[in-house]
Amino acid sequence: MSPPVDPATGPERDRAAEAATGAEGDPAAADEGTRTRGATAGRRGEATWLKACLNGARRPGDHPALPLTPLELAEAAREACGAGADAVHLHPRDEAGSESLSAAHIGAAVRAVREACPGLPVGVSTGLWITGGDVDTRRDAVRGWAALAPGELPDFASVNLSEPGFEGLWHDLRRLGVGVEAGVWSVEDADALAATGLECARVLVEILGGPAETAVSRARAVLDRLAELGVPGPRLLHGEGDPAWILLDEAGQSGLATRIGLEDVLHSPVGDPVGGNAELVRLARARLA
Repeated sequence: MSPPVDPATGPERDRAAEAATGAEGDPAAADEGTRTRGATAGRRGEATWLKACLNGARRPGDHPALPLTPLELAEAAREACGAGADAVHLHPRDEAGSESLSAAHIGAAVRAVREACPGLPVGVSTGLWITGGDVDTRRDAVRGWAALAPGELPDFASVNLSEPGFEGLWHDLRRLGVGVEAGVWSVEDADALAATGLECARVLVEILGGPAETAVSRARAVLDRLAELGVPGPRLLHGEGDPAWILLDEAGQSGLATRIGLEDVLHSPVGDPVGGNAELVRLARARLA
């Protein structure tokens, strides 16, 4: 999950209620359920666990099929699921098309996806750029999710370790029963995650841009540091921009979960334009087979 890119300069609550929250509705069981789903796929000999990242921070007009409204996100999720996605990650928008963490916009988007795709795990972003870099505004917005109905809360939310205020946000999400995906962009982020002692649903090893030829070595440095520090949790490896397809292949070969979608890349592995998220998922599934 990355902050908005200037186009001029560069490119699981209701799988069943019990599965998502545990038999007693315990938030810790919610994380355990999400953690188990992520951990049991992507191992060698099993189908790679694949998440579709539907829109990200991209701006209206960046791609003809970029989903923004709840109905568009629901249709994109339905198509991605049909193409082979195991979960979806989305950035809900307000009425003007801007990213939003408000309960109204989060709830509407998640509810629409759940209605279109019953049982499909749904995750959202908590990127600090969404609130203009304001830590307190972000935390207040996420705490506002407490007013949402169970079917409107996401199964998990990504929290970037490079952003200030991540620990307080992490605890807020856990109190809501929302699983945390730790966004680790660097070796320094791996160190920060280890220092907290916190456990998460997944560790997202995210290589954002940079030269494609160094993407695997950069990813390996982060993965090796996480292993060295004994950081728990299943890994999901992906890239944005040029490294996207290279790192999807690396994830598949390494038995790690991964993701693909219009948030990460707008073209096929050979550079051709794609029609949308479903096509990207189909291409990914073919490569991961």
